[in-house]
Amino acid sequence: MLVNTSSRTQVTVPQRSGYEKRSKVTSGKMADTDGKIAEFTAKVEKQEAEVAALKNQLAQIRRDQENNAQLEKLYTENSKLKYQANQLKRSLAEEQGRKPAHMLNIQRQLVDIFSLSIHQAFPSLADPPVMVTLSTQEKFGDYQCNSAMSIGQLLKAQGKKAVPREIAQAVVSNLPENGIIDKVEIAGPGFINIHICKSFVSSILSTVLREGVKPPPVDRKLRVVIDYSSPNIAKEMHVGHLRSTIIGDSFARLMKFVGHDVLGLNHVGDWGTQFGMLIAHLQDKFPNYVSVSPPIGDLQAFYKESKVRFDSDEEFKKRAYSCVVKLQSREPDIIKAWELICDVSRKEFQKVYKRLDIQELLERGESFYQDRMVQVVKELEEKGLLKEEEGRKVLFTDASSVPLTVVKSDGGYTYDTSDMAAIRQRLEEERGDWLIYVVDSGQGLHFQCIFAAAQAAGWYDVKRKRVDHTPFGVVLGEDKKKFKTRSGETVRLSDLLDEGLRRSLDKLKEKERDKELTPEQLEAAQKAVAYGCIKYADLSHSRTNDYVFSFDRMLDDRGNTAAYLLYAYTRIRSIARLAKVDESSLKKAAQTSEVSLDHPKEWKLAKCLVRFPEIISKILEDLYMHTLCEFMYELSTTFTEFYDVCYCVEKDRKTGEVVKVNMGRLLLCEVTASILATCFSILGITPVNRM
Repeated sequence: MLVNTSSRTQVTVPQRSGYEKRSKVTSGKMADTDGKIAEFTAKVEKQEAEVAALKNQLAQIRRDQENNAQLEKLYTENSKLKYQANQLKRSLAEEQGRKPAHMLNIQRQLVDIFSLSIHQAFPSLADPPVMVTLSTQEKFGDYQCNSAMSIGQLLKAQGKKAVPREIAQAVVSNLPENGIIDKVEIAGPGFINIHICKSFVSSILSTVLREGVKPPPVDRKLRVVIDYSSPNIAKEMHVGHLRSTIIGDSFARLMKFVGHDVLGLNHVGDWGTQFGMLIAHLQDKFPNYVSVSPPIGDLQAFYKESKVRFDSDEEFKKRAYSCVVKLQSREPDIIKAWELICDVSRKEFQKVYKRLDIQELLERGESFYQDRMVQVVKELEEKGLLKEEEGRKVLFTDASSVPLTVVKSDGGYTYDTSDMAAIRQRLEEERGDWLIYVVDSGQGLHFQCIFAAAQAAGWYDVKRKRVDHTPFGVVLGEDKKKFKTRSGETVRLSDLLDEGLRRSLDKLKEKERDKELTPEQLEAAQKAVAYGCIKYADLSHSRTNDYVFSFDRMLDDRGNTAAYLLYAYTRIRSIARLAKVDESSLKKAAQTSEVSLDHPKEWKLAKCLVRFPEIISKILEDLYMHTLCEFMYELSTTFTEFYDVCYCVEKDRKTGEVVKVNMGRLLLCEVTASILATCFSILGITPVNRM
C-alpha cells in the first residue's frame, strides 16, 4: 500500500511541478496579451479621437464653406444694392440735369428707394414685399410705405424677432441718399409716412414747362396690335360700335404717347353668305355695275331690300348661294361687285371716323384671312390638336368644356377658324408683342378659348408676349334697357352725333357764348363739346360696366363730365390772356422763375400734377381708361381750390388794369393746362382755348 501510495506520490509530484511551470508560462502570456490589448485599446481610442477631431474639422470646414457661400451671397447682394443705389442716384441726377425723354414716376422711384432699404435691412429675405401707396389723408404725408407688417410675418416664419415698428425703424435707418424724400415718420404699428421734397417737385414742373409733358418710361418699345371698331360691311355703324371705337382709339393714342409701335386693325365683317345675297341683288338692280359705279345712296336700305328677297324668293336665294360659291372661287365679276359694296361701306365708315377723329385704322376684314385659314387647319392637324367629333374638327382647350369648331361637318370654316388665323397672323407676320382685342363682354369665353388654343399651338408664350381681351358693357337708354330709337330700331351712330351737335349748340347759346365767340370759334366749341361729351361719357365709366346714355347728363357743366373739364381748361387758358402773357413769355419765364409752391393749395395742386406718370403707368397695366378721367376731374377740382384763394393776376378795382402778375402761380396754371391738354389728347378729345 505504501509502495503504491509512494509510487503515486512520486508520480504526482513531478506532475505538480509541470503545472506550475505551465501556469507561469500562461500567466506570462496573459500578461503580454493584456498589455497588447491595452496598447491596441489605446491606439483605437487615439484613432477614434483623431477621427472625431477630423469629423469636427470636416464639419467646421463645411460650416465655413456654407458661411463663405452665404458671405459671398451677401457680398454679391450688397454689390447689387450698391449698384442699384448708384444707378438710382445717377438717374435722379440725370433727370435734374439733362433734357428728359420721360416724366419721372415718383411712386416707382420710391418703390426702388424702399426696395434698396428693405434689402439692406433684412438681407435674409429673398423677395420682401415693397408696398408704397399714395397717402389717403394729407396728415399722413404724401405717400406711405406699409411693408413692415408683411416683413414681420416673413421674419416670424424664420423664427426671428419681428416687431413691426422696429422693422419700420430699420427700414428708415437704411434709406439711401436721394433727392425725393424730404422726411419720413413712423406712425402706428409700423406705417412709414413719406413727405416729398418741394424742390424736387418744383424741378419736375419746371422741366414740364421747358420740355413739354413727357410719358413715364416703359421697359421696352413694343409692337402693339389693337383690334377695335369692327363694323360690318353693307351695314351702317350704330351705337353698338360706339364703345369699341372710342375705347380702342384711346388705347391706340395711349400706346403711341408712351412710345410703342401701334397697329390699329379694323376686323370688319366682309365675307360670308350675306355677300351672295347683296351681289345677286346688285346684279339685278344695276346690270352694268362692272363698267359703271352703281349709285347706291343708302346701303342700309339696299341691304334690307336684298334681305327681303332672300327670305321670300327661293329662286333668288339659289342665285345668292351661287354667288357665294363664285365669290369664294374669286371670279373677277363677282369680286368686282364685292369690292364695290365694300367701297360704299368704307366711305360711310370714314365719315364717322373723321367726325370722331379716330386714329388711322388698317382694315383687315375676314376676307384677308381666308387663305390663311387653310394653313392654320393644316398646322393644327399636324400638331395633333384637332379631334373628329360628329363630322366636325374641333379643338379642346383648358378654358372651356366646349371646344372650338375649326372645320364644320360640311368642310366650311367658322369664326373660330378666322380668329385662330387672325391671332397667328398678328403674332407671327405682324410680330406683335402685345395684342389687344377691344370686343364686348359677350365674347369673353370665346377669346379665352382662342388664346388658350394659340398657346397650345406654340404660337406664343405668356412670359414673352401679352395678349388681352378688354371687354366692355353695353350702352343703355335712360330706361336702363339697350339703347334704341322710339320705334325700337338700333340707333345709327351718325344720327347720334348729329343729335350731339344740336344739343351742344343749344347749350352754348343758352350760356350766350354765341355773342362772345366768332362763328368759327362757336363751331369749334360746338364740336368739342358734342364729340368730347360722347367720348368722355363712355371712357369715364369702367369699361366692364354698362352705362346709361344721357345727353342731359353729358352736357351738364357740373360734376365729372367733359363739359365741366372743357370749361375748366378754357378758364385756365384765359388766365394768361388776362395777364397779357403769351406762350413765348411763359417759356422764357420758366427758365428763370420758380414754380410757386409756398401756399398749401399751390403745394396740393403741384402734388396732383406730378402724379400724371403714375396714372399712365397704372393704365398700361390694367387698361382701364376711367382712371385717367378720374385724375382729370381731381386735377380740375384741385385747380379750382387753388384759383379761388391764390390770386394769379391782380387788377386795379377802379380801372380794371392789371397791376400785378404772380409769375410763379401763372407757371403753375400753365403746367395744369399742359397736362390736361395731354389727357384730352389721349382720350381723343379736342379742347378749345375759347368757349
